[in-house]
Amino acid sequence: MGASTDPTWMTSAAPAVLTTVAELRAAADDVRARGLTVGLVPTMGALHEGHLSLMRVARRQTDRVFATIFVNPTQFGPNEDLEKYPQRLAQDLELCAQAGVHAVFTPSRQEMYPQGESTRVTVSRLTEHLCGAGRPGHFQGVATIVTKLFAATGPCLAVFGKKDYQQLKVIERLTRDLMLPVHVVSAPIVRAEDGLALSSRNAYLSSSERARALALSRGLSLAGQSYWDGERSVAALRRLVLEELEAASVRVEYVAVADPEQLEPRDDAELLTGPALLALAGVVGNTRLIDNLVLGIDPDPLAPSADGEE
Repeated sequence: MGASTDPTWMTSAAPAVLTTVAELRAAADDVRARGLTVGLVPTMGALHEGHLSLMRVARRQTDRVFATIFVNPTQFGPNEDLEKYPQRLAQDLELCAQAGVHAVFTPSRQEMYPQGESTRVTVSRLTEHLCGAGRPGHFQGVATIVTKLFAATGPCLAVFGKKDYQQLKVIERLTRDLMLPVHVVSAPIVRAEDGLALSSRNAYLSSSERARALALSRGLSLAGQSYWDGERSVAALRRLVLEELEAASVRVEYVAVADPEQLEPRDDAELLTGPALLALAGVVGNTRLIDNLVLGIDPDPLAPSADGEE
């Protein structure tokens, strides 16, 4: 159909703000009824260039882009930062407009978790290691809210970033296993010029803590270079990262070399025979940060990043 028959929200410079599941479902159904495709970018807000790169991927690959902004309580543990997680809706809506988003879904907690609800989505095996080992219940919360968003949106293309690599794999798996009408697309990690992976939680870092946090990308870079130079020892590759983190006084939660699809950690005694995920989590000050590199596939984390897609 021609643009002249489209409702105002589809062509407005400012994205429509939707607050109920019924509004989201009706808007997405309207897009598809016009023979157009729906792009979905779920976020928790506090948007940065990493999020905007996902929106641009969706903009290139679909006709109408929906972003969601919802700080999901079920993916936070009892001692995590749910109540202080950065929220700045007005600024986020401006950024969504700049990225060409057509509608933003900003529900209340009650809307997504109405009184009496008791259903959770669990993805086994993929959630047992890496971040899942130290954050019990986290990926159940992620899987539950993403399934709800997919159910509310309906058939769409959904874009997720590789910085949350384990989350990406969990979402790919639940989408396949539940036979959801969603095509999941991954987008590369976006980094600052100094190599730090962009994250909403970077806002918690003081200037000195941010300097220390650069050890994450430096360690991955050293290991990646070593891999390209022929190093295949899991122990040696992990050691390069650990030494960099420890020198910067980063409290290490884990540094793991794992299967890039099943996410099962490889033993230190093993020698790699193909691409492998090198993933880490560490705490700088009071801020937990994650980063990763797929050895043999991903570019050097310290090389300039580009907005793109897999």
